[in-house]
Amino acid sequence: MASPFLLPAVLALAFAQALAYDPTPLQDFCVADLKSNIFINGYPCKNPKTVTVEDFSFSGLNIPGNTKNKFGFNVTIANVMTLPGLNTLGVSIARIDYAPHGVVPPHTHPRGTEFLTVIEGTLIAGFVTSNPNNTLYQQILHPGDVTVFPIGMIHFQLNIGKGPAVAIVGLNSQNPGFIFIGDAVFGSKPPIPVQVLEKSFQVGPNVIQELLAQFK
Repeated sequence: MASPFLLPAVLALAFAQALAYDPTPLQDFCVADLKSNIFINGYPCKNPKTVTVEDFSFSGLNIPGNTKNKFGFNVTIANVMTLPGLNTLGVSIARIDYAPHGVVPPHTHPRGTEFLTVIEGTLIAGFVTSNPNNTLYQQILHPGDVTVFPIGMIHFQLNIGKGPAVAIVGLNSQNPGFIFIGDAVFGSKPPIPVQVLEKSFQVGPNVIQELLAQFK
């Protein structure tokens, strides 16, 4: 006869695994050794004897980013690559600067949920749910307003104010990843076959070629 404690134990383990997006710490810290040749899920730990206080700090979120690009936005991020002390801690933070009418194009973070707080300006922000509904949840955000983009959902922000805008975002991953939809679909290397794109978007080859040219 199965133990009465077996099912609760299995459910508890499954629940814990479902929540564990990033590696769980097994010691006080595991500062990332970014120069290691060892390939694992994450980064190996530096020898604690070589760890310094600088491994746990990052500067620059107070500095406006350069938004002079075709989309009009800039991300300054403190993740495991720029703040090695975040390794195994499951968090990162970023500053987003928006030029007037600047947009962060539709994108996803495959490994993290995003928590966005507007510091300056006015944004339209939204995300789209998965199939079959593809529901858009969109809102206008002012300074002090907060919104969340669930993990893996396609989302975007647009500065609708007359001046620049600033937001601070937190993510529940040390390396949440960024997949910009346009870059991934029309800028992949090697490119996705044109016939696939024509059939997928139900447009002719001229439209596809025009879009592909934008992402070269």
